[in-house]
Amino acid sequence: MRTQYKKFANRGFTLLECLIAIVLVGIAVAALVAANGSFTRVNAQASELSTAEYLIEQIRERSDLFSYEDVYSFDDAAFNPPITADGQVLNDFGAYTQRVTVENINPSNFELVVVDHSTNYVRVSVTILLNGKKVTTSRWIRARYP
Repeated sequence: MRTQYKKFANRGFTLLECLIAIVLVGIAVAALVAANGSFTRVNAQASELSTAEYLIEQIRERSDLFSYEDVYSFDDAAFNPPITADGQVLNDFGAYTQRVTVENINPSNFELVVVDHSTNYVRVSVTILLNGKKVTTSRWIRARYP
């Protein structure tokens, strides 16, 4: 009988082996939970950036509908809630603000801002804010065509 007992005792796991297995599984689960949290944060930031790019594109399309002279009406404009290209208010995006700046620029150096409206080039800048915090900014040049 003693021989049979030893036979079965050698086949089982010791308490130490069980504890090590539990610790390893616990570490794996903790790593998965931490990774899930990181994925959620990154996904939220990507969603905010995607929405911001959409709102910038709406202002860009709207400015394309205006004549060169009418683009100046956008200078120092802020839209909260934001607007679409055809001027409709996007109430579902009330946390976002579209802030627009229009600057007359030097034709030979687009970084140099000219005070008067003597050139045929303007730089339109749109900054998107989410609850007052900057998400992104985009700029483009608009030229007066002869």
